[in-house]
Amino acid sequence: QVQLVESGGGLVQAGGSLRLSCAASGRALSSYRMGWFRQAPGKEREFAAVIRRNGDTNYADSVKGRFTISRNNANNMVYLQMNSLKPEDTGVYYCAATAAILTALGPPQNYDYWGQGTQVTVSS
Repeated sequence: QVQLVESGGGLVQAGGSLRLSCAASGRALSSYRMGWFRQAPGKEREFAAVIRRNGDTNYADSVKGRFTISRNNANNMVYLQMNSLKPEDTGVYYCAATAAILTALGPPQNYDYWGQGTQVTVSS
């Protein structure tokens, strides 16, 4: 089992940047596919980015070209660099992990472990 703790959220103006971090403990991060999800008020949790065990990445169309997911297995960390932030990026951002290999990348239900979330607020 793996425990996840996010950090790095905050308030930023539109056009600004934030870097979110996800610290994993309990198991080696290299065993997991890692994802970042977000949830805006009154909306369902949605996929933002994923990084596979081999380092390959995928992004939601809404964040492609602005967000970058990365991982450091040696330090058991996953990051989400967010640039050119927009007010619609506001929400709680969650780090998630799964040991599954063949499940679809996007659905939240395909991830087994979740952090508590970190708030990102982008002002216009």
